[in-house]
Amino acid sequence: MEPVVPDYGGACIASVVPALFGDRRRPWMPEPVLDAAQVVLLVVDGLGWQQLQACRRSAPTLGAMAGGPITSVAPTTTAAALTSITTGRPPAEHGIVGYRVHVGGGQVLNVLRWRTDTGDAPEPHALQRLPVFDGTAPPVVSRGEFAQTGFTEAHLGGTRLHGWRTPSALVVEVRRLVQAGEPFVYAYYDGIDKIAHQHGLGEHYEAELAFVDRLVADLRAVLPPGAVLLVTSDHGQVDVGDNVVPVAPEVEADVAFVSGESRFRWLHAQPGTAARLADNAKAAHSDVAWVRTRDEVAAEGWLGSRLPVERLGDVVLAPFEATGFLDPADPGELRLRSRHGSLTPDEMWVPLLAG
Repeated sequence: MEPVVPDYGGACIASVVPALFGDRRRPWMPEPVLDAAQVVLLVVDGLGWQQLQACRRSAPTLGAMAGGPITSVAPTTTAAALTSITTGRPPAEHGIVGYRVHVGGGQVLNVLRWRTDTGDAPEPHALQRLPVFDGTAPPVVSRGEFAQTGFTEAHLGGTRLHGWRTPSALVVEVRRLVQAGEPFVYAYYDGIDKIAHQHGLGEHYEAELAFVDRLVADLRAVLPPGAVLLVTSDHGQVDVGDNVVPVAPEVEADVAFVSGESRFRWLHAQPGTAARLADNAKAAHSDVAWVRTRDEVAAEGWLGSRLPVERLGDVVLAPFEATGFLDPADPGELRLRSRHGSLTPDEMWVPLLAG
């Protein structure tokens, strides 16, 4: 199996906002959006294209919409992908390169909680300096409890936040904004990702997908003529279960600390051991993961150009099997059943649907 490399500049989530704010006539942009007077962009966290196709009977509204699959970014994780959607840039350019990011001195920032292991954290705009939504400050409809977080400031700073606490309020807020004449509204729903992490991709996931399909139908029903709903996601999912393993002992011996996530695990080498670390990691883990050095990641274009090398490790483990690699500093990951981060089709392909 070969990794699905993000189509930066083409059919990729990082291209959606630049196309909406510029030339919409791209071959991958769904036809209903091309001449729409108003667009609501709904990001459904964790809705992969492969999972949607496997559960089409539970999603008749989404199944009837125009469009198809596009790629996410690498790593296929919420922090990197949402920032790519809002900035229109690959992770290498906006700098939010994962769920846990090295911010210097061996300190690793949990981006979603905006905390390091010692409790300190950089200012959001020191870590992510690019403007979002082309500097237009559009309205954003997202969970109210996210409003004051560091990650929200990093990937939505300068926007006008409208919080919701129940999905019905999301629909009401979108309706009000569109009726007020807003040409673009960004909305975010995270239920599918939460269910997949907790329960995997079985009946709970399918029930949540059916709910999301009704949510999409409700949003379409409140839009006036000339307004279009555009639905995409940040990543798909892989059901890993409890198959989360430590790196091999001969690899761990040269590791100072780790960052990233279980399915995109960066290994930071002890001084002077990077070459040996890479050799041992490839020998130990190439049967279940793509093992790449930082230079190989750059050459293959996984994160885009101009890598922020100070935030990345020396070697990355990106599983193609249904497994993950443990981070001893983040035991909370062990509670997750479905995971994401790697470059498999299940994680990389996401929908871009309009109607």
